[in-house]
Amino acid sequence: MTRLSVEMLAADPVEPITSAGHAQLGIAVLAGIAVIVLLITKFKLHAFLALTIGSLALGAFAGAPLDKAITSFSAGLGSTVAGVGVLIALGAILGKLLADSGGADQIVDTILAKAGGRAMPWAMVLIASVIGLPLFFEVGIVLLIPVVLMVAKRGNYSLMRIGIPALAGLSVMHGLIPPHPGPLVAIDAVKANLGVTLALGVLVAIPTVIIAGPIFSRYAARWVDVPAPEKMIPQRASEDLEKRPGFGVTIGTVLLPVVLMLSKALVDIIIDDPENMVQRVFDVIGSPLIALLAAVLVGIFTLGRAAGFTKDRLSSTVEKSLAPIAGILLIVGAGGGFKQTLIDSGVGQMILDISEDWSIPALLLAWLIAVAIRLATGSATVATISAAGLVAPLAADMSTTHASLLVLAIGAGSLFFSHVNDAGFWLVKEYFGLNVGQTIKTWSVMETIISVVAGGLVLLLSLVI
Repeated sequence: MTRLSVEMLAADPVEPITSAGHAQLGIAVLAGIAVIVLLITKFKLHAFLALTIGSLALGAFAGAPLDKAITSFSAGLGSTVAGVGVLIALGAILGKLLADSGGADQIVDTILAKAGGRAMPWAMVLIASVIGLPLFFEVGIVLLIPVVLMVAKRGNYSLMRIGIPALAGLSVMHGLIPPHPGPLVAIDAVKANLGVTLALGVLVAIPTVIIAGPIFSRYAARWVDVPAPEKMIPQRASEDLEKRPGFGVTIGTVLLPVVLMLSKALVDIIIDDPENMVQRVFDVIGSPLIALLAAVLVGIFTLGRAAGFTKDRLSSTVEKSLAPIAGILLIVGAGGGFKQTLIDSGVGQMILDISEDWSIPALLLAWLIAVAIRLATGSATVATISAAGLVAPLAADMSTTHASLLVLAIGAGSLFFSHVNDAGFWLVKEYFGLNVGQTIKTWSVMETIISVVAGGLVLLLSLVI
């Protein structure tokens, strides 16, 4: 069965870059992560620079020659960007087309026209989950917040009753479902099957988003009862357009890469013969690169041209979609470099030994490591990348399904309790007009529920598949 992976730009060293003992390696890991946390939180250094410096610090604390630590970091950065960089770029283009063409507004308006009353929180979950598939979390928030505020105001709904389901839908997609950067990098790191991970991710995501969204929003609305801040309602993209794409074709475009990747996974399971022509065809069209590229090319016509975009406008839209992801690509790449430094320092083997000595289930250990890094750094992406590098050796003897569950355990842990060191925390606070305490009672608790519920479901699935 094929997997999402790329050839390493520099081969993994046959021997670790240091032969330090477990005690020294443990101290080196803690020191390296402490450097990253300190630089991000205390000195407000960009995560790319913090991860780069932290990787070199890890190598130094582990007693590795600096030149070998640099080689490991560079190799990890290169292989990570090679593996997911193009996918992140394609996802950004598709998301920008969806937003600028008014396709996202069309999805929102169509669903809201058919929902009302008690169904509205469920409608918001559905909207956020569909729109959140191709969009980065921050972009999704910016896109959905105007809708949340308008619905809350016009329908006289509690802001939290409408807002929490939307945020839950976006957050679950961000943490568990490829082609988001975190899950993609984790899949690449542990050599999991993308289609199987996507299918299991959807299976875990559905009950998780129901519990953290519509159900939790009932309590959140009681704890924090605030009106929608009118000053935060910006203009919607489609208000400047004479026409916009239809609902059906927009949904079809957004779901196209998901359908192609799931089809590949299904054919792989049914046929399971690498020489079979049908499987080879689906291996190509269901690969994330081709699936996302196909969605972008289709989207140019079904979204851009349908909105009346000229060739120049389409070119400008694509160009504008790539600039904002430069920072994300650098962070993801540096995270891959940190991951490779961890592996080459022998930390992965140390984690493997510890898990055997302490009899900690691999999935629970992965979740706990991701939780710790998330709490320390505030970044779900950094937590996912770092945790994936630490626990990658645990996947060596795992089945295809359990390797995918390992990815989901990492993703679930990376969402645990967002607080003041997370940019998403402040984004939600400002858009909803909340104070810090109210944001913790709603957003932070919701993130924790997602993490715990998804982590628990992953462990339950591991017992039956």
